[in-house]
Amino acid sequence: MSKKDKNKEVEEPQVEDTATATAEAEEQKEEKSAEEQLQDQLAAEKDKFMRLFAEFENYKKRTNKERLDLFKTASEGVMLAMLPVLDDFERALMHIEEDKEAEELRKGVLLIYNKLLNTLEQKGLSRIEVNKGDAFNADDHEAVTQIPAPSDDLKGKIIDVVERGYKLGDKVIRFPKVVIGQA
Repeated sequence: MSKKDKNKEVEEPQVEDTATATAEAEEQKEEKSAEEQLQDQLAAEKDKFMRLFAEFENYKKRTNKERLDLFKTASEGVMLAMLPVLDDFERALMHIEEDKEAEELRKGVLLIYNKLLNTLEQKGLSRIEVNKGDAFNADDHEAVTQIPAPSDDLKGKIIDVVERGYKLGDKVIRFPKVVIGQA
């Protein structure tokens, strides 16, 4: 054997060892990349799950809130139908007060009115308090008309309350109808 042949024999195993080492390194990289891919997939699925879980929790909270609001205002239609009856009672009481001879009638009507009002208040109805001389606010009042202000201090203020306003829980079901003084 010549020196060249010996060198070839020596070089060939080194090439095989290097090729084997390179192949093993590539396999480890592929394995790591496969492992990393699995970890990435796991992280993505975990993120997806957490988002879905959070969305479901928000859905539950929203539907519970809507259900509670529905229970609070379920009687809104009935309350709106009863408001004209309350208005009629108030008008009747004002006219009966003018007639001094109908004291017993006034007591009876007042008793029925108070009973009806207390029953509706127990179900969540409340008056919106508006007085003559209060400042007019378009968000809280409904202006029926404007008349010349009787005095300068009533300009832009409420002169008369035509119809009372009512709330059912926190929701306004009828705004107070008022007459305001022209500025």
